[in-house]
Amino acid sequence: MALDVRELECFLVLADELHFGRTAERLYLSQSRVSQLLQSLERRIGGQLFERTSRRVALTPLGKEFLTSLRPAYAALERVVENAREYAGATRGTLKIGFQGAAGDILLGAVAEFQSRHPECLIDVCELPLNDPFGAVRQGAVDAAVVLLPVAEDDLVLGPVFSHQQQTLTVCSSHRLAARSAIGAEELAGECLIAIAGPAPGYWRQVQAPTQTPGGQLIHRGPEVRTLQEGLSLIAAGRGGMLVCRPTAERTQGWPGIVSVPLSGLPDSALGLVWRRGGDTPVLQAFANQLRCE
Repeated sequence: MALDVRELECFLVLADELHFGRTAERLYLSQSRVSQLLQSLERRIGGQLFERTSRRVALTPLGKEFLTSLRPAYAALERVVENAREYAGATRGTLKIGFQGAAGDILLGAVAEFQSRHPECLIDVCELPLNDPFGAVRQGAVDAAVVLLPVAEDDLVLGPVFSHQQQTLTVCSSHRLAARSAIGAEELAGECLIAIAGPAPGYWRQVQAPTQTPGGQLIHRGPEVRTLQEGLSLIAAGRGGMLVCRPTAERTQGWPGIVSVPLSGLPDSALGLVWRRGGDTPVLQAFANQLRCE
């Protein structure tokens, strides 16, 4: 049988007051309504909870046992409601999310769904420099950032990882590999890859522009860039190739003089949401959970 919280509340107050009149006053009800609620609860339980005479009200043995069990359970229920109220209040305000490159469908979908669930919280997104994935998070300019993996920073937390995508080699249309339908990682040997400039950490830049093939053959390091647009300009000028994920490659198809060729033999690229260690908030956790669901 479904529980009625009003009946339970009425029982708890009457157990404290042991007086129908004072119970009615505390609950802003009539005495007859208090009696109705108590009788309904006793029918639901199947036993008498109070001994009632014209002179006194007292708990029965069943009532005492029920009171002992109900009080902590009711207090726990109140805490659940209060925690939910605090959580709802914490999702107010603005959450600023940085991203590298272009905001993809998964990120935009998470933002749209989060906004529909939490209209009282505004998500503000901004683009981050390709060569500085973690700086804005550390400086507090954004609450969290969607960055290319890997992430191995002691002061940052890596949350949901998503958008695993095949790598492509983006080159100028006159490049020797431009006409190929696909290439393997070992065919990068002897090629020149445009690198990412600092302040991105070395391990991160090495993954974006490796200096060796998986088999250990040399890949030449080309000029360094700070943004994807700088990289595309150098590619079009024939200064080298660049590793980009498939969705980014698809978005650059209209760039004149540039071709992207699917590349196998290297780990897929992936994105992750990162934030400052100790800097997570209920609203940030709610957004991270939404991103996990996309």
